[in-house]
Parts: sequence; C-alpha cells; structure tokens
Amino acid sequence: MKTKTPSLLWFSCLLLAAGARGGPPPLESYPPAVGHPIDLWPEGIPGYRADGPKEYVKDGRVMHVRHPTLIAYLPPAGTACGTAIIDCPGGGYVRLPADKVEGDEPRWLNHLGVTVFVLTYRFGDDSPAAPLQDVLRAIRLVRSHAADYGIRPDHIGLIGGSAGGHVATSAATLYDDPAGRTGSPLDQVSGRPDFTILLYPVITMQDPYVHKGSRGGLLGPNPTPELIRHYSTELHVTKDTPPAFIVSTQEDHSVPLENAVAYFMALRHAGVPGELLLFEKGPHGFGFKPGLGPTSDWPARCIEWLQFHDLIPATAKS
Repeated sequence: MKTKTPSLLWFSCLLLAAGARGGPPPLESYPPAVGHPIDLWPEGIPGYRADGPKEYVKDGRVMHVRHPTLIAYLPPAGTACGTAIIDCPGGGYVRLPADKVEGDEPRWLNHLGVTVFVLTYRFGDDSPAAPLQDVLRAIRLVRSHAADYGIRPDHIGLIGGSAGGHVATSAATLYDDPAGRTGSPLDQVSGRPDFTILLYPVITMQDPYVHKGSRGGLLGPNPTPELIRHYSTELHVTKDTPPAFIVSTQEDHSVPLENAVAYFMALRHAGVPGELLLFEKGPHGFGFKPGLGPTSDWPARCIEWLQFHDLIPATAKS
C-alpha cells in the first residue's frame, strides 16, 4: 500500500511497555494487553436479521453477538516479529467474553512479539455461515493491511479454544466456501490462515462426539444431515489446509478429545503437518491454569512449535 493511513479501517493503538526479561515469568507479570476495536463490517453486516435476538451482557459475557469486531493488541515497541494471530474465543456459539483487554492469549502472544487481533464473532442467529464470514473477513482485513502493522502476509494464523477452535478450523478448511464471500472487494484477498493453534477444540458436528451446545448455537435445534456434514470440519481437510498445533485432555468432559484426534487424523491423511498433545489432566477451558502437571507446559511446547515453523524468534520464551 502507498499510504500508511488507510481511510476506512486504520486506527491508532497504544504501544505497551516492554516486559521483564530473563527466566519465564508468571503470566500475570506480563504487561496487560491494551487495544482498540475495529468495526468488522462498516459497509453493513452480511445477512443481518433485524428481527434477530438482541445482544446483551450477562455475567461478563456477551450473548447473541450482533456487531462483530476485531480488537488489535500490539507487542511492546521494537519486539514485533512479523507474525499475527487472530484470537477466536470460545463460548459454545452462545456467548463470548465481554472484556478481552486483560485476556491471557493477547498478553502471552504479545510477550512473544506476536501482533494479536481478538475477534468477537457472530453465532448462528443470522445464519450458520455468519461465524465463517466473520473470521474470513478478519483474516482478509489483517492481510490487506499487513504492511501497516508490520506483519508478514504469509504469517497470519488463528488461535481458538472450544467453539473458537471450530471457528478457526472452519476458516482453515472452508476458506474458499462460497458462503464465506459477501461481494466485498476484500473477497479478492485470501482468507486462508497460515497456521492454527487449537485448544480443546470443537471440530465435529456429528454424533457421538459433537458438543451439542455448540451445534445448537451454530446450526439450530434441528439441523439437516447436509448442514451437519458441511460444518464438521474434519471432513473438509485437504492438502492445502494449514498446519495445526492441537491440545486436548482426557479430563475434558465438555468437548471430547476425539474432536482433536479426528482433526489430527484428517491432517495426517492429507499430508498436512500437525502436532497433537493429549494430556491426562485439565478440565475444559484450562487455558493457562498452573498445577496441572505436564498439561500446564503446553504454552512452552507451542512456542517450540512456532519456532520450528519460523513464526517467532528462536530466542522467544514463555
């Protein structure tokens, strides 16, 4: 791009003070992530149902997201490594965190030099394609402004936990789906992510391992067999699906680890690089919780994987 101040979606972000150096500090000691929102669809939200449910906040969570946004979190000045990750939070396609300013993923990834964009995406209230449209729009937007953010356009990935993992794998497998295109000029920009990080992900919409709450939130109470197959992302992996780092546990009684295994096996059969970590301990949504034995070390293993794929510096530490 010839200009550094695009008229439509450019905004000013606060840069963070540099974090502590040395050994691995606790997550709480990293500087908090601070960002500004971007309107994802300034020209109008595709398929928006004016008669749909109202958006509201309950117990710190947004219910029925109606106005999807991105929030950008920049790493400390001088530490950006050129990689961006779009963060897709979980919530069973029924709710999302109302406040990600203190979120763990942006804080951790900023510490590694990664530019983070947190996506607040719609559920199935407009249509089952709405979350796919939102995540592909986010990728295209970030990629189209890569030079403005100091990002490499081939270093744009996704991190998603629980239903956010389904959003991420939908983008990874359905990035060319016609339902993900809205007629915008940005449709000409590739929506394919370059890699994915999946934590206890929802993958399949099929019985017996489906997370029924996520299926209901996305596809409604009585989805057709065709709709179920279309949004079972393990069925759409090809040789062009991006590499994935996947974590799940035996102790997860919400989203069975068979979801993670199914996606990994689909990657394997397609010849796509993938790394799967299955642990004993760790309830659903364990995130950065300490005291879970080897499970709590997943961030260090993820850093090694990102380094192996030349996505973050070899010197980066958790």
